[in-house]
Amino acid sequence: MAVNIEGKIKQLSAARRKNVESRVTELLAEEMTLRDLRKARKLTQVGLAKQLRITQDSVSRLEQRSDLLLSTLRKTVEAMGGNLSLVAEFPDRAPVVLSGIAQNDPPHS
Repeated sequence: MAVNIEGKIKQLSAARRKNVESRVTELLAEEMTLRDLRKARKLTQVGLAKQLRITQDSVSRLEQRSDLLLSTLRKTVEAMGGNLSLVAEFPDRAPVVLSGIAQNDPPHS
């Protein structure tokens, strides 16, 4: 017999349902596409294009790409008002923030 997730959720207590919904919101916020991020920042493609000094069509194409230069990604995130950092994750150690990648971030010697 198939398990229906909506049925399982309805069986949870109100407090447990609230905890589950809160965690779902957290997990969804941790992963976004550039388009999702732009919308979350309440920016239009036209507005972002003006910040980046490119066309709206270029923003649309940028949001659809799966492979970006880090410099392009950094400029886009900065145009949205943020800062880009790159984190390497390994199974045997804590995450490592990589330096020397952003334009104004000199590499460590």
